[in-house]
Amino acid sequence: MDICFHSMAQISNSNEFKQHSSPSLGTARAKEVDKEEALQMEAEALAKMQKERGVAGNRQSTDTLSHSWPNVPSRRKQDHDLMVFPESDAKKKIDDKLNNIDVEKLTHAELEKLLLEENFESNKPSTLPATPVLNPSFSSQFYGSQTVQRGPWTPGLPGPSACTVSSLYSASSYNKQVGNFQNGFHPGMSTYPSSKPIYLSFPERAQYTSYALPAATTFHPQGSLPIYHSTLTPEMAKVFDKIASTSEFLKNGRASTDLEMTGAKSTVNLPTSGNASDISKFDWLDLDPLSKPKVDSVDILYTGEDCEKMTSRTVVEDPWDAVLLEEKSPGKCLPERKVSGKSTSGATVTRSQSLNIRTAQLSKLQGQTSQTDSGTTNLPTENTLLTNVEGQNQEQEAFCDAIAKLRTKFLHSDHDTNPGFVLSPVMLQRNISGENASIKVSIEIEGFQQPVTFTCDAASSPVELIIMQALCWVHDDLNDVDIDSYILKVCGQEEVLQNKHSAGSHEYVQNCRKWDTEIKLQLLTRSAVCRDLARTEDDDGTRIDLTKHLYHVEKLFRENIQSHSLEELLEAYHNQVDILLKHENRLKAVDQVIKAVRKICSTLDGVETPAITTSVKKLRRAVNLSRSKNSEMSLTPSDDTSKNVAGPVQPENPLQVSIDQLTSAVYGLLQLHLHSCSNSFANTPTSKRSTKEAWTVTEHLQFTIFAAHGILSGWVSVYEKYYLVCSLTHNGRDLFKPVQSKKVGTYKNFFYLIKWDELIIFPIEISQLPLESILCLTLFGILNQNGGSSPDSNKQRKGPEMLGQVSFPLFDFRRTLTCGTKLLHLWTPSTNVVPGVAQKKGNLMERIILQVDFPTLPFDIIYKIPQAASSPTCHSIETLEKDSRERLLSILSKEGTLGLSRKDKAFLWEKRHYCHTEANSLPKILASAPNWDLTNLPEIYLLLQQWHPLPPLTALELLDSNFADQEVRTKAVQWIEAINDDELADFLPQFVQALKHETYLDNSLVRFLLARALGNIRIAHYLYWLLKDALHDIKHGVKYEHILGAFLSVCGKRLREELEKQTRLVQILGMVAEKVKQTSGSARQTVLQNGMERVQSFFLKNKCRLPLSPSLVAKELNVKTCSYFSSNAVPLKVALVNVDPLGEEINVMFKVGEDLRQDMLALQMIKIMDKIWLQEGLDLRMVLFKCLSTGKDRGMVELVPASDTLRKIQVEYGVTGSFKDKPLAEWLRKYNPTEEEYEKASENFIYSCAGCCVATYVLGICDRHNDNIMLRTTGHMFHIDFGKFLGHAQMFGSFKRDRAPFVLTSDMAYVINGGEKPTIRFQLFVDLCCQAYNLIRKRANLFLNLLSLMLPSGLPELNGVQDLKYVQDALQPQTTDTDATILFTRLIESSLGNVATKFNFFIHNLAQLRFSGLPSNDEPILSFSPKTYSLKQDGRIKEVSVFTYHKRYNPDKYYIYVVRVLREGQTEPAFIFRTFDEFQELHNKLGILFPLWKLPGFPNKMVLGRTHIKDVAAKRKVELNSYIQSLMNTSTEVSECDLIYTFFHPLLRDEKAEGIDGIAKCTDVCPSSPTSGKVGGEVKLSISYRNSTLFIMVMHIKDLVTDDGTDPNPYVKTYLLPDIYKTSKRKTKISRKTRNPTFNEMLVYSGYSKETLKQRELQLSVLSAESLRENFFLGGVTLSLKDFKLNKETVNWYRLTAIPYL
Repeated sequence: MDICFHSMAQISNSNEFKQHSSPSLGTARAKEVDKEEALQMEAEALAKMQKERGVAGNRQSTDTLSHSWPNVPSRRKQDHDLMVFPESDAKKKIDDKLNNIDVEKLTHAELEKLLLEENFESNKPSTLPATPVLNPSFSSQFYGSQTVQRGPWTPGLPGPSACTVSSLYSASSYNKQVGNFQNGFHPGMSTYPSSKPIYLSFPERAQYTSYALPAATTFHPQGSLPIYHSTLTPEMAKVFDKIASTSEFLKNGRASTDLEMTGAKSTVNLPTSGNASDISKFDWLDLDPLSKPKVDSVDILYTGEDCEKMTSRTVVEDPWDAVLLEEKSPGKCLPERKVSGKSTSGATVTRSQSLNIRTAQLSKLQGQTSQTDSGTTNLPTENTLLTNVEGQNQEQEAFCDAIAKLRTKFLHSDHDTNPGFVLSPVMLQRNISGENASIKVSIEIEGFQQPVTFTCDAASSPVELIIMQALCWVHDDLNDVDIDSYILKVCGQEEVLQNKHSAGSHEYVQNCRKWDTEIKLQLLTRSAVCRDLARTEDDDGTRIDLTKHLYHVEKLFRENIQSHSLEELLEAYHNQVDILLKHENRLKAVDQVIKAVRKICSTLDGVETPAITTSVKKLRRAVNLSRSKNSEMSLTPSDDTSKNVAGPVQPENPLQVSIDQLTSAVYGLLQLHLHSCSNSFANTPTSKRSTKEAWTVTEHLQFTIFAAHGILSGWVSVYEKYYLVCSLTHNGRDLFKPVQSKKVGTYKNFFYLIKWDELIIFPIEISQLPLESILCLTLFGILNQNGGSSPDSNKQRKGPEMLGQVSFPLFDFRRTLTCGTKLLHLWTPSTNVVPGVAQKKGNLMERIILQVDFPTLPFDIIYKIPQAASSPTCHSIETLEKDSRERLLSILSKEGTLGLSRKDKAFLWEKRHYCHTEANSLPKILASAPNWDLTNLPEIYLLLQQWHPLPPLTALELLDSNFADQEVRTKAVQWIEAINDDELADFLPQFVQALKHETYLDNSLVRFLLARALGNIRIAHYLYWLLKDALHDIKHGVKYEHILGAFLSVCGKRLREELEKQTRLVQILGMVAEKVKQTSGSARQTVLQNGMERVQSFFLKNKCRLPLSPSLVAKELNVKTCSYFSSNAVPLKVALVNVDPLGEEINVMFKVGEDLRQDMLALQMIKIMDKIWLQEGLDLRMVLFKCLSTGKDRGMVELVPASDTLRKIQVEYGVTGSFKDKPLAEWLRKYNPTEEEYEKASENFIYSCAGCCVATYVLGICDRHNDNIMLRTTGHMFHIDFGKFLGHAQMFGSFKRDRAPFVLTSDMAYVINGGEKPTIRFQLFVDLCCQAYNLIRKRANLFLNLLSLMLPSGLPELNGVQDLKYVQDALQPQTTDTDATILFTRLIESSLGNVATKFNFFIHNLAQLRFSGLPSNDEPILSFSPKTYSLKQDGRIKEVSVFTYHKRYNPDKYYIYVVRVLREGQTEPAFIFRTFDEFQELHNKLGILFPLWKLPGFPNKMVLGRTHIKDVAAKRKVELNSYIQSLMNTSTEVSECDLIYTFFHPLLRDEKAEGIDGIAKCTDVCPSSPTSGKVGGEVKLSISYRNSTLFIMVMHIKDLVTDDGTDPNPYVKTYLLPDIYKTSKRKTKISRKTRNPTFNEMLVYSGYSKETLKQRELQLSVLSAESLRENFFLGGVTLSLKDFKLNKETVNWYRLTAIPYL
């Protein structure tokens, strides 16, 4: 129904219109109102400007929702509430007057005089600013203001009352560009049945705009409406064009407003006056709006029969001001939005009102006060608002209560959970038998000058027994001695052995045995042990505060708002208001008021609401109007007005009204901030609100993205547009395709902001949302292609950059659906450096405030956790049909969920009740659930109830991102609680990362970790450093701050102070390391000395435990031995004096500029591998050292004593030491002079080298060179520097520098074999590698889970499934042990024969010696030449060419090229023999010494098909000849270098061939017959049978014998006899020159039944392959297969004898 607007409606919070009569309301008949004249002129000027800029007319449209769900009013416009008003008679008078004025002839002075002329103003009808009068989404200036009267602004007509709407969607009006969402959902198709709206309109004779209101509301008119003019005539436009160019406006117009923004460069170039506080009387004209944002082009199509066609225009609008449009007839013309070329319908985009705090709500929550000294009325004081500013929000309070309750279980008086000292870690391993089982213990006892020494059994002797043995030296009778009151402390470390465990199970004892050092212990009573870290009674009563103890932690996130700072700002604001009201010169005073408001907004995260923006403008206008009047206007209502009101008009001061509105807007912003930070979604207590269960809500999830506040000023010039990507996730996966917002530019008021005001709808019902649903919002910036200061030429090719991300759960910790306005903290990445913008000091992350408006409902939507389904019968897997059973077992046998297809998951979920016997299959089954909504959760919870407890390390997988459900994670933690503290410490980094996948702050995992930290100091120590390191995480850093704050609240004062000292020590070391790194030359030593003196002063005040281990305590520096390393990072070597006089010096390395988290992870994986091997009885004597990241790109590393890098060892034998075989062996012999010592060191080398090969291969550790492989004097080899892993190889151009699977060079093989020739020791090495590899393969799922949990850590080389896939491929979990053994044997052969590894070592040697020139003549620079030769030594080469090629065997076939060399002064040429690889080595080394452009191109090594064939050799002969000719014709710098002359120098092998004639002689030799002399040796075979196939694995042969004593080239040949036609012949590859070959090759006989095989014999022959004669027999064995149990694998050694062979 149509209602005439003769009064103003105000909508109450109860959704009903209440009638308010006001004596001040009257008809719009104004006389001589200069201010209203001015406002009308401003509005018309804006309309004129919009015409010139091509602004399309906006229109109103409606979209109503069902009565059962909140009605979402929407209107067609981009940014503002628009209205069109009819004309009046007054307008005609103005037009007539303007028609009589020749504007072109007016001077600026005449124009200004005309503008302020009284008669000119008096003819102007009274108007108000262009704001809507009635609309369900009212303009922000009314929402943020009190219901006040306009006072003297009109001579009888106050402005319209402030109107408030309280619908179900009161927090925001839902605005959305119409069109298909990117996810395919069409918003125009309403999800809810619509009801007929009620329309409010103007009188019929006037043009009007209609608004859709909820059907349930009733309307009561109040007052009458002012009349507005909507269009601008050409004459008026000329006047305002003139005004805009006057000197007065240019001097004092809009410029002063823009000057309010300090510290940032405005994007709008406006003329400014010298005095920013000088405000012009034309400031209210607003002729120069804010810089317009860049938005996507939007087409407006007008539909309807009577509509005229209009062209598409770009919408350009002011961010807050309303913009007047040309008059349109809404009854005849309905505009339709067209986005991106697609016509759409449905909900339209309007400006969100979510920032506007309604006065009614403000007064209800905070109360109202009487008029204050500052003149404000009916506004809350700051005291009521600031009481909770520093308080924690409700979730944090609940978390603190849970932690306080947890602490009550760990009282200070309980010494079991509060020992106060560190316990030595224990690692259980398989019992070791034999002579190594006993250990020698040395115990220091007080009162004894010499330690007590005795021998005990490592495995079976508990610590208590050793204590008793030691006490026998002190007491004669032990009956009166309490054994439990004594403990054994480790000498040199502040840790004690655990009495209930065996001595050999402690890591300290195991390390002593590994290094063959003395086990030193100290006998103490428990009362004498230092308990300096124990909690006290006061600690039990300390209040849990999440921020109190973080003062010493590096502040990465901006400090929270403090109440005292806000108090000061609000007091300053009210003081400035007092001055403004009392001061005569209000122009200067109003500037200070606005500055005070700006400071408040800046303190509140830079959020500026539309209400504040509008109120500031009104305040400026009020002050400027009062300036233009010399005396106050007397207000007398007209007769017409008095007829329509029921009382006298109350005059009101416009300045007072403006101040009231501004104060209300300020307190509204404060209220919004407090509500958002406290997670208080409801304005009334929860107990008084009705609730509705989520499963009953069928509406779709929707919210409005309003704006991003506090944009960095540097972004404005760098990024052209911005957009948000909204994703809804659960279990780490998107529930629906992400939605992208529109692309917009920046606005600027007080601060820069990005404004979308866009409705986002996900086509998923709320009833289908899982409890842990996460809404993730990612901000992207599109680079400005035409601007910016960056000289990057590739900028045009760059895509959008991610600027920040924020995520939060849709259901809060009380399981209530989010509602109302949310201010989200979007932290910008630390790597996001804006070009040309100076960066702030420190690591503070910048915070952008993202405002998102959710529906505000009269009830709470509660998620109720369902009960488990009724228990069905569990079935046995054996009851399934054969095909189904085999398929199910095949799926369950797969490691992890990476290889599961969609069909596999569906099948597994269907057969879930058949899998209960497969305990470890639960993670796979849960990962296969079709979804996690309320329909499937009962089935999932049933599985959790029925399942047998999982082993802790298997349950660890349930903490991954794939399992977000709280019940699942709680059950997983219950199972994990069975893990002991020492094992937990090994996996602590994964547990800390798993906290990121927890939806809420209080959860079972964080309680579990804090409980373990309360009971174990070692856990507490490492948990602190891991949490502190995790603070750098942009997305989860704030969560880690809260957890760290809780930890520091409960750990006790003593431990907290100790951790603070460690943090201070790390900070000092970091500053010293930075200065040393930045200094160069000789000054480095001076800087280091000064820095170490500062560290020493730290130790003068206190001793300190090291971050590497709580057991290591230092009391001072050994300054003389402190130094720095010469690598790129320039790390410090820090030598510390042990606080224990019985301990040794502590040496650590401190690094800055490198991320050590990857090193930590690699070392953790190696340590876990070593523990797996030890638990299986395989001791590979691995060197494990500690590494800890103590902050961003810095950390501490333990230095292994008595060790050197391979490069340092090799360069002792010249720059080409990496190509020699003896350096490592000779270095070991130097430190192990006796034969027994050397054999022990060689054994250590064999075992540790095997472990390193397996570990580096499985983890894909790359960038391996002789500078990051180290060797101890005891023979233990180990790797350092794990900057490249998981297959991310170091590149050399376009080639991988790491071409070998792992590092195994000939000098390592020399140590393993004990010489140049292969021995049985190498077979031991191969067996160790294969055994270790197979043991790790059995735990493949554990390593995949551990690495998967580290995916969100931000490591550069562990960021996706493809990295996990690398480890899975390396472990080959589906392969049999036999196949894996064969695979790893081939890898050993590949690595050992890889020349690229040696060449890589050579590069590093050369890089270290490059500046000292070429090597001396006695040092070879080619691997096949013993020395270096020069032109001076050999004479100038006159001619050189590739003469021919020849086939040879060594033992395999290859081709060698004959090179003819003729030198000056020689008549006969010399012939040398070089292989293709030797030519390539020459070219590679030339490329190191000379630029590639100086060298000719080298022939391609890669060929299709076989390499060693005649055709390839013939082709290469021509190519190599061309290469040599070109090489010798280059500059003399190249052609006469020592490398060239060394290459062409004759070798011993060249002389033996006797030139070209020697070739013919060799080829003419007749093959000799096989010899039948001595036969000996043994062969190791593995024989098994499965699937109708016989598998013969030839593993090793040892101790072969030949007649002439030369090393043979053995290979194995087998037959299944009888075999007349020799069809069963199988043979292995040929091993070169060895009596102890390793094959590990599988010979397969398929299609044989067991019955057939029982009638056959296996004949095995060992022969030697000869190149110049016939192969000869070395021995053989014949085995009758009927003697074997073919169903079972048989592995055995068999002696070789002289047998007849085929």
